[in-house]
Amino acid sequence: LLYAGGICWTLGYDTIYAHQDKEDDILVGVKSAALKLGGKTKPFLAAVYAGALVLWAAAGYSAGLDWPYYPMLAPVALHFAWQVTTLDMDAPTNCLARFKSNRDAGLLLLLAILTAQALR
Repeated sequence: LLYAGGICWTLGYDTIYAHQDKEDDILVGVKSAALKLGGKTKPFLAAVYAGALVLWAAAGYSAGLDWPYYPMLAPVALHFAWQVTTLDMDAPTNCLARFKSNRDAGLLLLLAILTAQALR
């Protein structure tokens, strides 16, 4: 479940990354997710990020993590919401900043897991 959530998360941030060089993709004929999704990118991101959160919550339940884990997923959810709502798909520097911010999302998830484990 944790791994499946990671796949959803990766689909999201990789799609953001793809938007920063979509002009190059057009020139060389690459059929990237950014080009395929176009204006539907934000709903796609919201869906895969929501999927990641649901799977991570299920992973916590499956692992027997105590209650602090679940509210600690809220900052991850807020971070994902920030990425989706502030993404400018036509501004490469914006896309790169959102892509790189996923380091913070990963740290927030790790903090949730470690805190829940420490309280066992």
